[in-house]
Amino acid sequence: MADTPLTPIEIGLTAAIVAVEDGEPAILVASDDTRGETRAGLPFGPFDPLAHRTFEIGLRAWVEAQTGLRVGYVEQLYTFGDRGRHAGPADVDPHMVSVGYLALTSIESAASLKIGGAGFEPWYRFFPWEDWREKRPAILDTIMRLLGEWNAPPHGELGRALGWRERLRLCFGVGGSPWDEEKALDRYEMLYEAGLVAEAKRDGRAAALAHRLAQCRQARARGCAPS
Repeated sequence: MADTPLTPIEIGLTAAIVAVEDGEPAILVASDDTRGETRAGLPFGPFDPLAHRTFEIGLRAWVEAQTGLRVGYVEQLYTFGDRGRHAGPADVDPHMVSVGYLALTSIESAASLKIGGAGFEPWYRFFPWEDWREKRPAILDTIMRLLGEWNAPPHGELGRALGWRERLRLCFGVGGSPWDEEKALDRYEMLYEAGLVAEAKRDGRAAALAHRLAQCRQARARGCAPS
């Protein structure tokens, strides 16, 4: 019996480095080496077992190389192995398994960031629907309309125990349910499934492509270009 060829796998190391200044949470984004400009991307690099004895050593090396920052305590949080992450053209590259780490720092101690071309960006720039510090975010009106219009599979592609409407109620406070701050990841997963975040578009998710097509149709009807 012939051996079944295995899909090549690479391990990527990602760092979410968080700081707070004047009550404003911020997250560190790495620089784009090709243009020398700050971009909205977390420090990331592949694990090289010949150069790095452990994942953490590799992570620290990538963070310093891309941001100029030497992080202190880091904690491994999550491992992402879904197909489609870091997919290239035709999705034929080795499958990427991403190991995520969290580190806390202060903006004052990160003066060396200018050397690496990196910088801190407001946390809520990336998650505006989570910013309830003053009032309910206005963007939720648009999000709830799009989530309500999406023709979601009854229990999603993962065969979840709860249906889409029940998940909306629990995660987004629909029908009088309270807003639960701890369900931030659940909310992002729903936005991803519905194709409403950039990551879904990047991964070529059918929902994101359908949403883009609908935008184009609406733009043509208004006689303008889609956003």
